[in-house]
Amino acid sequence: MSAARRIGALTGAGISTDSGIPDFRGPRGIWTTNPSAELLTTYDAYLGDPEVRVRSWQARRENPAWHAEPNAAHRALAELEHAGREIGIVTQNVDGLHQKAGSAPERVVEIHGTMFGVECVECPYTATMAAALERVAAGEPDPPCPRCGGVLKAATIMFGQQLNRRTVAAALAIAERSELFLAIGSSLQVEPAASLCAVAVDAGAELVIVNAEPTPYDGIAAEVIREPIGTAVPALVRTLLS
Repeated sequence: MSAARRIGALTGAGISTDSGIPDFRGPRGIWTTNPSAELLTTYDAYLGDPEVRVRSWQARRENPAWHAEPNAAHRALAELEHAGREIGIVTQNVDGLHQKAGSAPERVVEIHGTMFGVECVECPYTATMAAALERVAAGEPDPPCPRCGGVLKAATIMFGQQLNRRTVAAALAIAERSELFLAIGSSLQVEPAASLCAVAVDAGAELVIVNAEPTPYDGIAAEVIREPIGTAVPALVRTLLS
């Protein structure tokens, strides 16, 4: 493992919990404790129900990612890059913490988009999330597109939306080139992101999974680590750099 020069990493919500951002499916996850919250990330519900949109905009204002800082696991992955390893990160997260930790933006594939932008579902209009939230704070609970009047949403991929083809291609390229592929803090239940593990293994990579709960891909992993991510990932990086 320590000899691997080309490293891929797939990161899920679990890598950001130490930064104060709750995961979704864990024992204390957002959807576990409040199943109705999943509606806020479902495309058809968002488009069809103004009340869901109003709740979504309030949730965006209150998202802890606005104030979150990278933790030891984010910083450890950035350390691999700074040490000269060829590393590509595919993240299911929309919080930008990998880049904030020092990973080069061009090495991070945000397969589910980013929470820091907004887009119109009807026209090419885009803006920053901060600008849209200023409109919410000023009294527009569901701000429409200022260009065409259409529905605005976060620049994230919601359930029921197609992933961006270029983003998927970039993620596949990372998996196919990897000698070592790390799956960190992901339940590996959301496809096609989870299938990157199989793509990497089929291409000859060694798969290491770091996650508190069992995943559908544990059976093809060379190693499964159940230790806390904040200690397990830095330890892995120390091994790789030793």
